[in-house]
Amino acid sequence: MSDDSVRGFYDELAPDYHLIFPDWDASMARQAAALEDLLLPRLGAGPHRILDCSCGIGTQAIGLAVRAHDVVGSDLSPVAAARAAAEAAARGLRLPVAVADMRLLPFTPSVFDVVVCADNSLPHLLSARDVEAALLSIRRVLREDGLLVLTVRDYDEARRTRPAATPPQVSHTSDGDVITFQLWHWHEDGERYALEHFQLLPTGDGWSVRVRRTTYWALTRGQLTEFVTAAGFTDVAWHAPASSGFYQPVLTARPAPG
Repeated sequence: MSDDSVRGFYDELAPDYHLIFPDWDASMARQAAALEDLLLPRLGAGPHRILDCSCGIGTQAIGLAVRAHDVVGSDLSPVAAARAAAEAAARGLRLPVAVADMRLLPFTPSVFDVVVCADNSLPHLLSARDVEAALLSIRRVLREDGLLVLTVRDYDEARRTRPAATPPQVSHTSDGDVITFQLWHWHEDGERYALEHFQLLPTGDGWSVRVRRTTYWALTRGQLTEFVTAAGFTDVAWHAPASSGFYQPVLTARPAPG
């Protein structure tokens, strides 16, 4: 999977990304509250300087900015990053954004209290070398007493069950219901899969079908823990949705001293 294909996937999806959620603003608020509950016990009350290094259209970044944190967004997709800034401005918020590859973050070393990499973004990197590069880049821009917050799908379960599809999600809009679902085509290695992302939008008496394609590496918690530790992090902890309130498993880690 090339950088261009991942960028193209999110460039195409950006105008419709909010339709994944039944209520995008409610999801922003709920996810930000769950993330903040992980940040504050480890870093104090804040506000904190936060980089969302895979900000997309701003789901986590805007939610955290609403909660008075100093948030910067970056994303591989220029279309998604531009929409994140515009959506923040429409809500009376300032969200500086950069178009950037998480493997080469264009920020000063040790400038952020927190780096968030959410929504299963890291598994777009399909090789150990690329995952290591991203984590080292994140480590470089974090303060020594900062915090990494990384969220991924539950790939331990997915690798065991090898699902072929996700359940349909329905978003209610003024034009009618929008249905979103995914098909997963597993590679022979049992770790990577090609994803087809379907959205069905109402058009009069019928449906318009939009399909976008990308690839993921289904990294288990053990694999990610090893990668994070090798990149210079310590205090690695996993937080399940049942305890964190976030919709995906969350990894938190601190930069190792020295």
